[in-house]
Amino acid sequence: MRRYIQVPRAEPEQVYRFNTGWESRSLLSCGVCGCCGAFRPRYKRLVDNIFPEDPKDGLVKADMEKLTFYAVSAPDKLDRIGKYLAERLSRDVVRHRYGYVFIAMEALDQLLMACHSQSINLFVESFLQMVAKLLESGEPELQILGSNSFVKFANIEEDTASYHRRYDFFVSQFSAMCHSYIDDLESRNKIRIAGIKGIQGVVRKTVNDELQTIIWEPQHMDKIVPSLLFNMQQTEDPDSESNPHSVSRSADKDEDPATLAESCFRELLGRAAYGNMNNAIRPVLVHLDNHQLWDPNAFAVSCFKITMYSIQAQHSHHVIQQILRHLDTHNKDSPRVRAGIVQVLLETVTIAAKGSIGPTVLEVFNTLLKHLRLSVDFELSNESIGALSTSNDEKVVQDTIIQTIGFFGSSLPDYQRSEIIMFIMGKVPTFDAGSHALDSNHSGERGTRTIQIMLLRSLLMVTSGYKAKSIAAALPSPFLEPILSVSLMEDSELRHLVLHILHSLIDRHENKAKLKGMRIIPDVSALKIKRDKSSKQDISFMKKQGQQLYRHIYMGCKEDDNEQKNFESLFIALLLITIELANDEVIIDLIRLALGIQDLAVSNEDNLPIYNRCAILALVAAYLNFLSQMIAVPAFCQHVNKVIEVRSKEAPYLLPEYIREKYGLPKTLETQDKSHLFLQNKIADALAGSGYNVDRLSVPYVPQPTDEDRISRRKSVVDTVSIQVDLLGVNVQQDKTKMVEEITFETLKKAIDSQNLEEQEREKRRQVIEKFQKAPFEEIAAQCESKSNLLHDKLAEIFELTISRPPPSPSGSMSVAAGHVQYHSIPVYEMKFPDLCVY
Repeated sequence: MRRYIQVPRAEPEQVYRFNTGWESRSLLSCGVCGCCGAFRPRYKRLVDNIFPEDPKDGLVKADMEKLTFYAVSAPDKLDRIGKYLAERLSRDVVRHRYGYVFIAMEALDQLLMACHSQSINLFVESFLQMVAKLLESGEPELQILGSNSFVKFANIEEDTASYHRRYDFFVSQFSAMCHSYIDDLESRNKIRIAGIKGIQGVVRKTVNDELQTIIWEPQHMDKIVPSLLFNMQQTEDPDSESNPHSVSRSADKDEDPATLAESCFRELLGRAAYGNMNNAIRPVLVHLDNHQLWDPNAFAVSCFKITMYSIQAQHSHHVIQQILRHLDTHNKDSPRVRAGIVQVLLETVTIAAKGSIGPTVLEVFNTLLKHLRLSVDFELSNESIGALSTSNDEKVVQDTIIQTIGFFGSSLPDYQRSEIIMFIMGKVPTFDAGSHALDSNHSGERGTRTIQIMLLRSLLMVTSGYKAKSIAAALPSPFLEPILSVSLMEDSELRHLVLHILHSLIDRHENKAKLKGMRIIPDVSALKIKRDKSSKQDISFMKKQGQQLYRHIYMGCKEDDNEQKNFESLFIALLLITIELANDEVIIDLIRLALGIQDLAVSNEDNLPIYNRCAILALVAAYLNFLSQMIAVPAFCQHVNKVIEVRSKEAPYLLPEYIREKYGLPKTLETQDKSHLFLQNKIADALAGSGYNVDRLSVPYVPQPTDEDRISRRKSVVDTVSIQVDLLGVNVQQDKTKMVEEITFETLKKAIDSQNLEEQEREKRRQVIEKFQKAPFEEIAAQCESKSNLLHDKLAEIFELTISRPPPSPSGSMSVAAGHVQYHSIPVYEMKFPDLCVY
């Protein structure tokens, strides 16, 4: 039997012991009869019983089991239990009774884990209020306790959805804990870890609930993402970024805020849906801006590596688009910042190219090419004002952009890469007024040249490793014509880049690496060259475009500013055409081309330097040595080897090895011995004996000039005026071909006279060019105006004669005399008709 006594003005939580055991009673401060406690609700008595007299003793487990059994048996009482526990906890927090606070939270955690009824939502509200109370307390221990309790709650899968629950307060509070800056380092790390775990709990609790998409709104992402990045940035472990592929860290690093923040960041991005990706990436870029982390950009690169490996592959293009837009907004920032953003884009593209890149392919290249042009403009403007350090930084930006373009392009499938090749080629500025791809007029000639070099370098990286099924697919006409047009420009660097691009596109069996520059190859079979029989598409291509390729190789040899690298590029181009596209007809054309290039150096009509002439003859020797071994005609090989042997003894400066050293060159080649040259008749006899059709071999190779030469040359507006003069030159050459066909005394006489005509025509053309280059604009305009006035005067005179004196008519003409109209008829036989009307 229990006994109760009256305690006047007892403290609310005073504990008394009776013979029945320990019991806790909450009595009114005014003093009440102890027997009134028997009428308290059962759930309150059960809750009171779990608290011991001394909080150090911890939770009373026996009474906790009773409370748990009661809550499970009567789930409708859960909300009341929760409210009562909340009241006690609030009172204990205010009175700094932290021991009872820990006991209350432990009881709440056990009730949460044990109860999964439909009424738990009401209990959860009380639980979240208690967690919020702890987070607001400002005490590190209570904040950590509240965070841990929230994490346990986040791991519980609720049977029913919550339509009204919001976590705005918890997002703000946990984010603030992630930025804790208290003096004690250990406590600071604990609070930050608790904040990160809390954010992780919010993410896990909300992303799986379709009704909680509000967590992805910008106001929440602007707090969550920077908090995680802030802790990731604080790492001091050099190996923390060494493995961006891993999703989780080892257990011994679990208490590291940086490692935990990275794990949470990966989980957040991995759960981001299609529509939420932009909201998750934008705060990353803003954080990098605010903390100036683009220069140096090691942390930025690490962040986006983690991002790309964490998100779903089909969402990669969202990240690329965000970085591109960010680059556009920073187009006027310092070069180092822009270079840092482009390097991040490079790392992003490197990962995205392995999966899905979506519709952003052209957008990536268009944006990068636009910034490449801007960087060139900035470089030129900085050099003009003497800012050399900034100009050097711009070169870093350009190299980074080109590297990004090349890597992204080389990672694309062939069908997309062909489109990108055409796209970049369309951006290369040419000197055709109707085809300006870039508005580079304000950059001047130097700016245009720099942009051309940058774009061609980008194109070279994109074409590297490109293997088309047919040469027509690799070199379509819309691409071949402009790229060959650039190959005729008066810039050795541009021509060198164009030839390397052609190497990449023609070389479909990776034979270029085996050729290794211009040299006499003693045994071609030792190179183990891979080749296939020419397909019908390749044969058709060479019939249509082969002469165009030959012509540009011939014209490339004529440039007086060629260097060793240019001749080597021309040599490798000839070798690759022979390997990939040669058939019997093409072989004859290539031999004609080689002999034509030889005649170019021997005749020296273009007044080439002695080094160029020797290099051309050495190129022909190296190429014919290769070709003779490829077709394996013994007599042809014997003739080539004999010429090379004679040269090595008497004229070693005509061989590639000596040309490379640039020493021992003669002063003139006018007295060149025929034994040093490859002879057309001996080659024809050798090939004829092996079944080749050598009829065309007797026709010297002479490339026909086209308008492309004038477009590609950097001269002046005189090129557009001298079209008629060029056409006259073409007509003269056409007349020459007719003279060859009809060899008579008259044709020989005309041929002798035509030399004087050619000299006169050449002098006339030179005078016209010189006039338009040196004469003042007013004088040229006045001359054109006088010619125009003369033409108008002649036309007016003709019209006047025609109108005033009409032609006679058999019907007669009308005249008026003395007021009477009279008709005068003219007989037909007296009329004079034009010659074309008489038969």
